[in-house]
Amino acid sequence: MRVLVGTVVHHPADARIYFRQIRALLQAGHQVTYIAPMGEPGAPEQPEPGLTTVAIPRAVGKRRLGALRAARAALAAHAPSADLLLVHDPELLLALPPRGKRPPTVWDVHEDTAAALTTKAWLPPFLRPVAAGGVIAAEHLAERRLHLILAEDGYNDRFAATHLVVPNTTYVPDQAAPPGGPRRVIYVGWLSPDRGSGEMTELGRLLAPHGISVELVGQADAQAQAHIRAAGEAVHWHGFVPNEQALALADGALAGLSLLQDEANFRVSMPTKVIEYMARGLPVITTPLPLAVDLVTSADCGFVVPFNDPRAACEAILKLHADPGLRLAMGARGHQAAQRDLGWPKAAKEFVAQLEQWARQP
Repeated sequence: MRVLVGTVVHHPADARIYFRQIRALLQAGHQVTYIAPMGEPGAPEQPEPGLTTVAIPRAVGKRRLGALRAARAALAAHAPSADLLLVHDPELLLALPPRGKRPPTVWDVHEDTAAALTTKAWLPPFLRPVAAGGVIAAEHLAERRLHLILAEDGYNDRFAATHLVVPNTTYVPDQAAPPGGPRRVIYVGWLSPDRGSGEMTELGRLLAPHGISVELVGQADAQAQAHIRAAGEAVHWHGFVPNEQALALADGALAGLSLLQDEANFRVSMPTKVIEYMARGLPVITTPLPLAVDLVTSADCGFVVPFNDPRAACEAILKLHADPGLRLAMGARGHQAAQRDLGWPKAAKEFVAQLEQWARQP
């Protein structure tokens, strides 16, 4: 099967797209052509066997029109020779080739895009309801004309039919790394105010007198970068690091942070970072988003702290610091739960099998 995969918004080394889905297709023996912003720092430099990459600009903030034009041209050039087209952005719904000039097409719905628009600083507030309405209309149209896969069960509520859920599970090591090295807590993921950049930098200031550092791994928007600069040496920002190396950086830390705010988009989503911390044997410090609370409390593998409360997060981390046995036990319970329920290989088989079935359909 020849699969054409496209994104104009996500980083080309996005964990869901590149490290999970594309790798699953390659391991199943399929060929993949990957249209993505390959010029981004940290992009895959040497594509794996069976993978061909096509570089386009990245759509960022208000700078989107040129990137969409490039994406449209790349899709038009490569779609006729593909057996299946898999797109990852609602923006690419505007760039698809005509139905007669593209293969069966799948949209991977990563998030509640309409709800997420309320947090986009680049979009003027008066335009956000209009844009959200446009996204909702596009979702209904896409459901009638495309195949859909969803990242969360809760996303099915937005659609008329029930669609396959391909969850954001992860690769789980056989053994979790033991605590060790410098005393630190870590965050892995996109950095923005709604994802807790302000709370985490304040947490760095609170933990510094105790000799504990806060490490942030991921791309940051302009507001998050301002928070990081203001924190000075209280936090260490690694910038973007590909997922495999980013998770290796987490090994041995006191805890993993997920201090997301109470936003509509997050209430129906499992923060992938929570699963990734558990897989690496890290206790989790999370805000009370429903799915994260269910996972962390059922496994007894961390602490739930109030929204917008870095002092509560600091207290939880100091408990782990003062009680190495507690830190080790919580990390072990999280790792066991991840091994039992959250490994990517099972979801990968279902994902590949469904794409193979759709590719065989006219």
